[in-house]
Amino acid sequence: MPDMPDDRGQNTEDREQKPCCGEAANIRQPAQGADKNLPSVFCPLSSGTLLAFDFGTRRIGIAVGNTLLRRANPLTTIDDEKTDARFAKIAALLAEWQPCALVVGLPVNDDGTPHELTALCRRFANRLKGRFDLPVILVDERYTSHSASAALNEQGIHGREQKKLIDQYAAQQILQAYFDEPTAGLIV
Repeated sequence: MPDMPDDRGQNTEDREQKPCCGEAANIRQPAQGADKNLPSVFCPLSSGTLLAFDFGTRRIGIAVGNTLLRRANPLTTIDDEKTDARFAKIAALLAEWQPCALVVGLPVNDDGTPHELTALCRRFANRLKGRFDLPVILVDERYTSHSASAALNEQGIHGREQKKLIDQYAAQQILQAYFDEPTAGLIV
């Protein structure tokens, strides 16, 4: 895994004084083909940590990034189908990393229309917001699994070896997409 600055030991008083990336959001019209039910948001990226999620019915990939460096890194994969166990593991990660916002990949078809996982992903994003009271931003996750697989191939990790890593690398792609184009995010 690439080196990443570790701000977990940062004084929590300092962390609480910094504005978070969801606080001064400017609402704009959704991009063409975007979900009209969710407003698109521009979040000024101030100092803070973000966690990103690649939601799946079997596994959830998680990535972490810092808004100052605007660089995402794979973190872990939760391999559990039980909701309570998943949220307990997410709660532990939130306590450890103290993110200012969460980013969730929104699965859609190639043409931007919803598919069978879209509603489940929205429900997951709403649960994150409700349980943890943090801003949650949805990001189009088209082609992230393909990009994640290509990144793993470049590292010499192929085929079945990718199974335990692919979701966290897809979450990395989702978070990096948000860092590269924050105006494409949809706030929950």
